[in-house]
Amino acid sequence: MDLNIQIPDNTASIFEYLQKGLFISSNSTSEEVRDMYNEIDENYESLHQYFSQINYTLERGNEYFFFSRIEPKATLEQKIMRAYYWIDVLDFFKTYDETFGPGFRFQPEQILVETNINMLLQNKLDGMRKHFSDKDIRKEVLENMIRQLTKDSFLEQENEKTNTYKVMSAWHYLERLIESINIYDETEDEKPE
Repeated sequence: MDLNIQIPDNTASIFEYLQKGLFISSNSTSEEVRDMYNEIDENYESLHQYFSQINYTLERGNEYFFFSRIEPKATLEQKIMRAYYWIDVLDFFKTYDETFGPGFRFQPEQILVETNINMLLQNKLDGMRKHFSDKDIRKEVLENMIRQLTKDSFLEQENEKTNTYKVMSAWHYLERLIESINIYDETEDEKPE
C-alpha cells in the first residue's frame, strides 16, 4: 500500500456509513451525506485504494457510491428471490409513473389513491404481498416497501410533515441491475422452414 496516499479526515464516517450496505447519493436530502459524496468524489482514487486494503471495494455509480465486498457466494435461490423482489419493486413504481427515478418526489398517499383507480397498479401491489406478509393490506405492503427502500438508502423522507419522499441517485443501481438481465428470445435461434 502506498503510504503517501491522502485520505480525508472523515474517512471513518464514510466507512461506517457504507459498510452498513448503504449508498451515498449526490442528491441526498441530508447535508452530511451530500458532504460525504463530495468528499469521495474528490478523493475517489485514494479512498478506493485505501478501502481495498481491508477487502472493501469502493464502487462508483451514476451519482452514487457504495461498497462491494468479496464474500462467500449466496445460494442461487437467494439471489433469484432478491432479484424477483427488485424487479417487482421497479415494475410497480414504473407502472405508477414512468418517470419514477432519481430526484422524483412522491407521497405514499398519492400512490394509494392511484392504486384504487388503476387496476394494473392494484394487481402489482397485491403481487408484492408475496415479499412481505400475505395478510398485509395494500397500505401496509406499500409502507413496508417504502420502509425497506428507505432503509436501503434508495429513498429518503424529504418532508416529515407532508410525508414526502425523494428518490435517491442510488436508484440507478437497481435500474442497472435489472437492465443487466439478459433474456434471449428462443425464436431467434429457430430456423425458418
